[in-house]
Amino acid sequence: MTPDWTPLDQELDRWRDQGLTLPLWWRDDDAIAPTPQLDQLAALAAEVGLPVHLAVIPARVSPALAQGLPPQLVPVVHGWAHQNHAPAGEKKAEFGAHRPLSDMAIEARDGLTRLQALFGPTLRPLFVPPWNRIAPEMTATLPALGYPVISTFTPRKAPFAAPGLSQINTHLDPIDWRGSRSLAAPERLIDQIARQLADRREGRADAAEPYGILTHHLVHDTAIWDFTAALLARLMQGPISRWTAPKDPETEE
Repeated sequence: MTPDWTPLDQELDRWRDQGLTLPLWWRDDDAIAPTPQLDQLAALAAEVGLPVHLAVIPARVSPALAQGLPPQLVPVVHGWAHQNHAPAGEKKAEFGAHRPLSDMAIEARDGLTRLQALFGPTLRPLFVPPWNRIAPEMTATLPALGYPVISTFTPRKAPFAAPGLSQINTHLDPIDWRGSRSLAAPERLIDQIARQLADRREGRADAAEPYGILTHHLVHDTAIWDFTAALLARLMQGPISRWTAPKDPETEE
């Protein structure tokens, strides 16, 4: 059954009527190697005309990933090994407050160094902590390690997560992680994005933060692919501007 896109369509119409522009970006997590799913991701990005920030796991990446990487896939740094260090019973985190800051700093630095060597100037120095969780003291360390941008999930509370560190989050994930692990209820997703855009338009959320779609290409089924394609196509027809992470650490948002 085709979802009812009316709430999103109406909200995008309000943005047009008020002369507003939505900065839009796309992040996809957990890339390691070339796969048919990655090819499908690149094809969808080309089709809709929106680049994908590909969050690559440095400790597990295959050098083959960098060979002939399509220009619509923009590599960024996804932690170090995507390894959980949280104690049993706590939410998963690789860079949480569960181990020495010096150990985490070394891994974050090494992750950037490894991916810079692999991808060269196509890599953007944007840090994506696995599971979107990171200890505040680790966040504050990132600029000194060469990262000007961090990305987690949910609307940001402030433009900068720490001095010299822009916060550019993602806001909508179509996967029902705690249930079917397929597509979450489409009507709920559509209502969520419509409400998030209304919050920006009406001043309850930061309208300057690029609005982020979060995907995980390795675990998509047909329902997730189809919804993501339909959502992105609709957004790209709206009053949007594409956001891409800067190459230059001195470049501000």
